[in-house]
Amino acid sequence: MKLYIKSLLPVAAVALSLGLTSCVGDLDVKPIDPSTNMTVNPQNLFNKCYANMAVAGNGGANGDSDIDGIDGGTSGFLRQLFNSQELTADEAISAWGDEGVQPLNKNQWNSEHPFLRGFYYRLFFGVTMCNHYLEVASNYDATMTAEVRFLRALYYYYLMDGWGNIGFRTTVGSDKPAQMSRADLYKWIESELLAAEQNMAAAKPEKDTEEGYGRADKAAAWLLLSRLYLNAEVYTGKAEWAKAKEYAKKVMDSSYKLHTGKTVNGWTAYQQLFMADNGSNGASEEAVLALLQDGEKTTSYGTSLFLMAGAFNDDMNDAQFISGNNTTGKWEGHRARPELVAKFFPQGNAPEVTTADMQQAAGDNRALFWGKDRTLKIAEPTKFKQGYSVTKFNNYRTDGAKTKNSLFPDADFFFMRAAEAYLTYGEADARLNGGTTSSEGTAAINKVRARAAASQLTSYSLIEILDEWSREFYFEGRRRTDLIRFDRFGGNNNYNWAWKSGVATGANFSKDMNLFPLPNTEINTNSNLKQNHGY
Repeated sequence: MKLYIKSLLPVAAVALSLGLTSCVGDLDVKPIDPSTNMTVNPQNLFNKCYANMAVAGNGGANGDSDIDGIDGGTSGFLRQLFNSQELTADEAISAWGDEGVQPLNKNQWNSEHPFLRGFYYRLFFGVTMCNHYLEVASNYDATMTAEVRFLRALYYYYLMDGWGNIGFRTTVGSDKPAQMSRADLYKWIESELLAAEQNMAAAKPEKDTEEGYGRADKAAAWLLLSRLYLNAEVYTGKAEWAKAKEYAKKVMDSSYKLHTGKTVNGWTAYQQLFMADNGSNGASEEAVLALLQDGEKTTSYGTSLFLMAGAFNDDMNDAQFISGNNTTGKWEGHRARPELVAKFFPQGNAPEVTTADMQQAAGDNRALFWGKDRTLKIAEPTKFKQGYSVTKFNNYRTDGAKTKNSLFPDADFFFMRAAEAYLTYGEADARLNGGTTSSEGTAAINKVRARAAASQLTSYSLIEILDEWSREFYFEGRRRTDLIRFDRFGGNNNYNWAWKSGVATGANFSKDMNLFPLPNTEINTNSNLKQNHGY
């Protein structure tokens, strides 16, 4: 059975027939109780499993959040993924003074950190929705059941990546779950993805007018498996480079492709991935899994709007960005750390110019920075104009047509892109080849660079590949994980960035911080859980 997700997501958000209320606390997310007699609509419950990543709760942007103890606009999946992966690393820094922001900027979090706690419970809420679906509707449709198993594995992947050894359960209940080791959770996620993939839909990119758009298919399972294998040494102590390469190749050989279309009205193929019409302008051929956004139906402060509004202010206007990001949201928050800009300007010669001129100066269409009236150096993290602004995400359409809402964007977020498979293939190839790519690995990376009109190399070292990960995927919620895999996050590695560890020029912090602390609320309510070392 195929469902048209884009039209059904709002149904999941406002009409889920479970009477859901907000919840946080232990893992028995209220009010789902197996003893409660309730009528379940499988399609609505199925959509709620997806909607957990696209909206904050059942009442729209200003309504009830699924997660208590954190502002509804702040609790969105993508917003917290960004906070945990980007603000903690060498790509992004935020000017905001909200509780929790500066400790992430400066790697000074603890077990009471509100954003990390909110993300932890957002992920477990998703697990609980999936568990409930599998308990009450697993026989409804084989493909839908496989997708829910995939989504549950995805939520557990982020819990494993962030927190390591966590409470684990596959049913809904009030008992306190036992703690599962990171290595055992890795094995479970792998087995779940391999099993789910068999019944998932064929790998096939679609546009936002087609039924399967926004749903996970076999390619999503392959790409998550390749990501799992790429980081296997971190999670289990045993590298799985060959498997990472194998599953990345499955995606590369599928119908999903790098979007390499022509520049349209000044918007390059790379920019088209992050615009209001990315579901219809051809870019969705790269979207292995999209988080669906609609300016009228899926209003949220924590998804695409956050990435746009958080990076702009009112003076960012030129021939292309006529109205800034084309939303009324200009929140003056996150911008690029100098180390991100240096990936495009390794000689330290980044100009203080608008985005169009920045791309030309970098010789790379991915250099979507605004340097006009900015300083590259960040002497004070709370000053928005210190640090280059990022113009990667906007709510313009390539065809110039009007969008649906003045504030909330229509731009879907391509949560999983085919480009990841090409870089995974290249990195795994280099790891299997003594630290430098073979001709095959080089060709894969060069395809990504060719789309950006960047120069081609004859081979790539591991450090060059790490930089390429940043150039292609900055601000997309993966940088912390990549740095940990390359041993450039916690520990005495002397890879520093501005304000790392709260020091302007950067300083090492403990390798214990490669894991986040389990929330103190979990430790206090579940005696089965042991806190991560160092917290």
